[in-house]
Amino acid sequence: MGKQWYVLRVASNKEGQVREALDRKVKIEGLEDRIGRILVPTERRPSPRSTRGGGKKYVERKMYPGYVFVEMELGEDGRIGEEAWFLIRETTGVGDFIGATGKPTAMKQTDVDKMLMQVEKAQEGAPFAVEFAKGDAVKIKEGAFENFEGTVDEVLAEKGLVRVIVTIFSRATPVELEYWQVEKS
Repeated sequence: MGKQWYVLRVASNKEGQVREALDRKVKIEGLEDRIGRILVPTERRPSPRSTRGGGKKYVERKMYPGYVFVEMELGEDGRIGEEAWFLIRETTGVGDFIGATGKPTAMKQTDVDKMLMQVEKAQEGAPFAVEFAKGDAVKIKEGAFENFEGTVDEVLAEKGLVRVIVTIFSRATPVELEYWQVEKS
């Protein structure tokens, strides 16, 4: 059947620790044949604060907070093998896989390709892609203006921001948001 990618819920801000612990345990238990890569996709973003010398400072930011991506092979019955199941479940900070109990749902190939491309770009230090353009209709999915709808006024790619015009109290108001806080509507 081959390895596929699955999404594992983990404690917030423990993604890196969970990944390192799983990598270590997989090697110790010799399960490399069933469990492949374990990723916490991050991106390199310009920091809002500059360094003392006026230079640019960058920060690593998790693209999917609270999730770790695991490439693994399931058994014939669509379940995780017992050894792998206990190895993963006994790791501190691990929640559960996305999917039905005991039967994780594999990621769609298009989502896997997008995630791996983001990881590759982040490792190259390439600027992240902002998928919005002036005039796009968007919905704010996080933050103080959650569920508001608006129109993209400007994309500030170097800062990772999108300026959206939202109507607040019957007035058009520009709001600067991080690109991950909005989605196309």
